Order: sequence, then structure tokens, then C-alpha cells
Amino acid sequence: MSNCAIVGINWGDEGKGRMVDLVTEEYDVVVRYQGGGNAGHTVINERGKFALHLLPSGIFRDGVVNILGNGVALDCENLWAEICDVAKNGISVTPENLKISDRASLLMPWHRDLDELEEARLKDKKYGSTKQGIAPFYSDKYQKKTILCGELLYPEKLMAHIRDIMEWKNLTLKNVYGAPEYTQEMIEKWITDYCDKIKPYICDTGAYLKSAVAEGKKILFEAQLGSLRDLDYGIYPYTTSSNTLAAYAPIGSGAPFVRINDVIGVVKAYSTCVGEGPFVCEMFGDEAEKLRSRGFEYGAKTGRPRRVGPLDIVATRYGTELQGATEIALTKLDVLSYMEKIPVCTSYIVDGVETDAFPFPTVLYDAKPKIEYLDGFMCDISGIRKWEDLPENARKYVLFIEERIGCKIKYISVGPERDSIIIR
Repeated sequence: MSNCAIVGINWGDEGKGRMVDLVTEEYDVVVRYQGGGNAGHTVINERGKFALHLLPSGIFRDGVVNILGNGVALDCENLWAEICDVAKNGISVTPENLKISDRASLLMPWHRDLDELEEARLKDKKYGSTKQGIAPFYSDKYQKKTILCGELLYPEKLMAHIRDIMEWKNLTLKNVYGAPEYTQEMIEKWITDYCDKIKPYICDTGAYLKSAVAEGKKILFEAQLGSLRDLDYGIYPYTTSSNTLAAYAPIGSGAPFVRINDVIGVVKAYSTCVGEGPFVCEMFGDEAEKLRSRGFEYGAKTGRPRRVGPLDIVATRYGTELQGATEIALTKLDVLSYMEKIPVCTSYIVDGVETDAFPFPTVLYDAKPKIEYLDGFMCDISGIRKWEDLPENARKYVLFIEERIGCKIKYISVGPERDSIIIR
């Protein structure tokens, strides 16, 4: 049996969703194990184009069971909207192909409010939050002040717990931010409108995964964001509020006993970054806008223009090591077809000293990129499906990255569609 995690190597937005959609045909179960609706996985297949935020990207494959694990910030409102949205395209989401951990915590309406209020208070010192309530949610979870999804199945006890938490939360809303308080009636309506609709999907996913392992089923773990947004190892404090690494997958899935055999790290053929924080290799001006437009680099959740730059070897090697990647998927190679010379950030200059080690977050602000240029391939490669059919300079670019980061590049995407892929 071979279980696998598909994870982001850089700042997120690498193309994990398209890779999960591609390889899911080889797996029985797909599990989202962390994060919430604050990032999007764009998937294009024969059923259409989709921007998923909570639903695992295996939802398009018949016979695959999709799980939202205990590590996920479960936003019932956005999840229900997403279920309805994919249903319009003929994607049936039932308790047979979607299961929600009873130990996942609910992202409450006040979490989004607090996220927006705090970003507004920070003004020009903001973290660049997507304002989906993720940081307040995980803060509350670690304070043991969240509602577990399983509590929805015990309504006689649910409201008493909610009232206790709401009393505490209203103190912050009113006295810190001067914002309106929540009432029991407001929360009861929210539960009826959204939470009650997802109740049929809630179950003991740990028990299900235990049985799946015993039956020899293959499990695919799907991450959100990337290594550099990891709470512990990323560009703190400009990170997400959960652990984005493959090592966390068994814990956040509901099955800490599961072994992961393979880790596919997803890397874009150039760098992109949504949100605030240090981004050493960032491009600006016309050069940046051209790359952004060619790659259509706008956030799947927010629509915000992504910050762009050349591929960053220093950050990519660091992310590859953090994830324990066994192979790499390089996405959007086709986007670079317009470049006569392809820039690559091969090292950093910190205090006048060249380094290929990823610096401590505080030092990143002073780091400068050292850029090398490789010859471009200057032709449309979107129709190519074999490694040997790629232009020589495209192959040299791939091999250059592979050698510098120390991990085999197995998959090369030359377009967003499921079959626009080269497998070495």
C-alpha cells in the first residue's frame, strides 16, 4: 500500500488542486487535513472549471471518498455554498463521497468579523489576511473555545456550549473593537441555514480511515497553501495559522496512525505570492505585470493580483526539505514560453554575504536575490505530452531546477487541464 501527500513547496498557489485531481484515479480516499476556506484550488477537467476552497479536489472522481479532517476549519456557510455550486455542474456530493470529521471545529460567524476588525485595526501593518476568519478560529481552537462538528448531532447540549462561548466572544467584539454583539437568535438562524444542512456528512472519520487502512485502501492527503506559510516553519508572522506540512497530515486527517509513503511537492515554474510578508525574488513594474497576465495570477479565493517573481531556488530547496518531498510536480512551465531569457533566483545576498540557506524570518527583509538567466524556449509547449518532445532549453530549465533543489521532477504541467501533463 502506498499513501501519498500532495503539498505546496512555496507560498501556496502552486497548483496542488490540479495535481490531486490528476492522481486521484490511483487512490480510494482523499483527505483535506488543515486550513479552511481561505485559499482556493483551481481544477479544470471534463466537467468544467472549479475553484474549490473546502471540498477536497478528489470530489470529481467517481468512487473516491473525500474527507474533511479534524484539522480543518469547518466553515459550514461556505462549504454548503460550494456543495451547491458543484451540484450545478452535475457533481453529486453525498454522505457516501464526502465525510466530515466529528472532531473538526466549526468556524463561527464571529471569526470572520474578528479577522476583518483586526486587519482594519492594523492598517498598514496588516498581515494580508483573506478575512475568512482563519486566525481567530485557530486561536480559539488552541484556547479550547470552539464547537466541534459532532456537537451538532447533540442539539440539546449544543446551545448551552455556544452561549458560554458567545458570552466570552461578545466581550471582545464590544469592548475591544466596539462592534455589534451576537445574540442566540442570530446563531440559531445560522445553524438552521447552514450547519443543519451538513449534519448528514458528519461522522467518526478516524474509524472510517482505520477501516480503510485495514482494507488496504490507498489514501491521498491534500494540503492547503505551502511550506513558507506554515505556522512553525514559514515566514512568520506572515503565515497561515495551521501546519501546511506533510508531517502533519496524519494528525489533521483523523488517522495519526497512518504512514505516508510518498510526498509530491508542487512547485510553480516561477514564483507567486498572495498576501503580505517578505518575498525576496519579487518582480515589479511591466516585467511583473507581463508574467502575471501570462500566468493569470489572481487569487482563486480573493481575486487579488498575486505578487510574482522568478523561481526561487533558495526558498524551493527549503520547502522541499521541510515537506520531505520524494518527487516534484512542476506546474505552469508553458507560461514561460514568451521569455528569451528565463530568470532564476539562485541565492540570496544578506549583509553583503552570498548564501543559499533560507534565512530566519527577521533577516528575510534585508535579503537580496542573486539572479541567473537561462536560455528560453520561445515556443508553445501546451500540446506536448512527452519529455523528449520538449524543446532542449525547456528540458535544461527543468533539469537545472531538479539538480539545484535535490529532488526529482516527475510531473511537468504545460496547461491547466487535467491531461496537460508530462510524466517523466
